[in-house]
Amino acid sequence: MKHFNIRNFLAAIVAMSALSITACNTVEGVGEDTESVGRTIDDAAN
Repeated sequence: MKHFNIRNFLAAIVAMSALSITACNTVEGVGEDTESVGRTIDDAAN
């Protein structure tokens, strides 16, 4: 198991914040944003 990396964690937080600031016009847009956040977190964890 890899050690916790604060830089990756902060990158994920920044990405989630940026996504939450942008408006989603459709339900599909919300799903895409949620998927993007999931990918960002997954990438930060690896």
